[in-house]
Amino acid sequence: MCRTWLQFLALLGGFAVPGVLRVGGMEVFMSNEVEAVNGTEVRLKCTFKSKHPVSHSSVTVSWNFRPLGQGAEESVFYYQEMAYPPTEGRFKGHAVWSGDILRQDASISLQDIPFTFNGTYTCQVRNLPDVHGINGEVTLRVVHKVSVSEIGILAVAIGGAIAIVLVVLGIFVVFKYRKLNRHANTDLELLGRELQERELNARVLEERELNARDKKEWKDPTVC
Repeated sequence: MCRTWLQFLALLGGFAVPGVLRVGGMEVFMSNEVEAVNGTEVRLKCTFKSKHPVSHSSVTVSWNFRPLGQGAEESVFYYQEMAYPPTEGRFKGHAVWSGDILRQDASISLQDIPFTFNGTYTCQVRNLPDVHGINGEVTLRVVHKVSVSEIGILAVAIGGAIAIVLVVLGIFVVFKYRKLNRHANTDLELLGRELQERELNARVLEERELNARDKKEWKDPTVC
């Protein structure tokens, strides 16, 4: 009853002085569809834009629910200067305020959601004298398990691409290291062979000198 009177007074205030207050159009922004797992919490985001200054006393927010099948529209939440969560019905103990009026956020959260919460949620925001505008709507689908979203697919694709790049980079580094190591080993082998050849040449030269000296001594008997 209190919420009904508050809504009536809010609308009455917008029309009480026609021609004096400038009535603008509210803009409400919401997602088209939200998916949540049964028994978890989901935030129904609703932001708005008004041509007039926003304050706690000037803004009223009404959330309503319409089942996916046949069924009457139900009140989910009401806000004016303070939050008025439902005191009866299916949303009692489930709907909580999670918005910030001064930041033009009229969002609510639904806790421990059952499958009976499947349906369309309407967010109606009024900021006196802005009492006209299109309401925002979002469809909530309560499921057993969250399906893979486009963002998830994109994240997997990006992660896979990064992984492939890292693997290719790792292969390149290993190949480069092995190539450098192979060149280093080759250089060491060539240096070793060159030293061996020099040592061998030195020995051959030394033996030739000794042989030449022995021949000279044998031909010259005066050499003692």
